[in-house]
Amino acid sequence: MIKTSDIKIKNLTFKNPIILASGTFSFGEKFISVVNKVGGVVTKGVTLKPRKGNPCPRIYETNSGILNSVGLENPGVDLFCKEILPKLESLKTNLIVNIAGNSILEYQNLVEILQHSRIDALEINVSCPNIKDKQNSHMIGQDPKLVYKVVSSVRKTTKKFIITKLTANFVDPLLTGQAAVDAGTDAICLINSLYGMAIDTKSGKPFLGGITGGLTGPAIKPFALYCVWYVASKLNIPIIGCGGITNANDIKEYLYAGSKLVEIGSANLRNPYAGLEILKELRG
Repeated sequence: MIKTSDIKIKNLTFKNPIILASGTFSFGEKFISVVNKVGGVVTKGVTLKPRKGNPCPRIYETNSGILNSVGLENPGVDLFCKEILPKLESLKTNLIVNIAGNSILEYQNLVEILQHSRIDALEINVSCPNIKDKQNSHMIGQDPKLVYKVVSSVRKTTKKFIITKLTANFVDPLLTGQAAVDAGTDAICLINSLYGMAIDTKSGKPFLGGITGGLTGPAIKPFALYCVWYVASKLNIPIIGCGGITNANDIKEYLYAGSKLVEIGSANLRNPYAGLEILKELRG
């Protein structure tokens, strides 16, 4: 039986299984009427220092999804805490701050700063296609050893609820999922966007300013659903399913596959009220 209200995971209770994914509702201060009615909202990625993001163009629509190459544009953690976080004090849902870094030390420093009582959870982003470890040519989330080190460092720095957002780009998510579990994560989120690119046929050059981007939307749902089922069948850890959700049946599939919660992403970009419409449909 699918549970659609008061879902408790450790010390957090979610009023329903829907979370608004990072990058789709800014920092949570927009469309408050929507944000307050779902189980939680994840802020756009916050980094230690301000990031300008990738050059334009940053978005490319595909037949069944979106390629984005935003590049984690954000004002940095200090300004976030000083100017943005105070605006989120009155939120009536779980506030989850997505954090991203280029090194283990950066993640640790971020967490040390983000100990504000209004922050209910931290989502460790080790899976953004535009972020790499300084000492390696690959994404942090593609290396189980690095995932363990990052999550372990965060776990030692905070008692807050930790979600580790994993990638399925050229890596077995079971290996990185196990590493996150061993390091002390409270939950994992599967999956982040998949590598992709588009070519401008007039110039013969990549369309996106960042050359490559992350594919989201209905195109990735079958693969994301498989990843959730695969990892859920092997690991005893709460999973947040993410990828291509556009209706209530999509959510049901994720929950039956082993998710406790879901994140809705690109659907919000087309319709900011998508989460509420899907929730109404889910409750039938």
